[in-house]
Amino acid sequence: MERVTPNYKRIYNDIIARKHPHKEDQCKTILKKADLSMLDVIKLNNIIFGIKDKETLIFNQMHRSYDETTIMEILDYQEKNNLNNTQLANHFKLSRNTVTKWKKHFSNRHLHSFEA
Repeated sequence: MERVTPNYKRIYNDIIARKHPHKEDQCKTILKKADLSMLDVIKLNNIIFGIKDKETLIFNQMHRSYDETTIMEILDYQEKNNLNNTQLANHFKLSRNTVTKWKKHFSNRHLHSFEA
């Protein structure tokens, strides 16, 4: 069964048009993309709504999920910027354990694809 994802471009365009038209210029470059990654959605959310108190930030972080494309984008960011796992985790507000788990999981999948 194919997984259906929300149309984030339409959702954020509606939010900006109805409630935050003054933030349209800040969001324009992200919304012009053909497809929005989860990182793009997080950036848009931060631009429009800002970062709330620490408690809200922790709650929201616990309920985020990342698709494979976004995870690969985060791991590529680490490689391009020569960051260690701690630095990457701090930058994206992740757990170091999550970064380690992703690296193990995706390096194993990458190796198995070459063996086949």
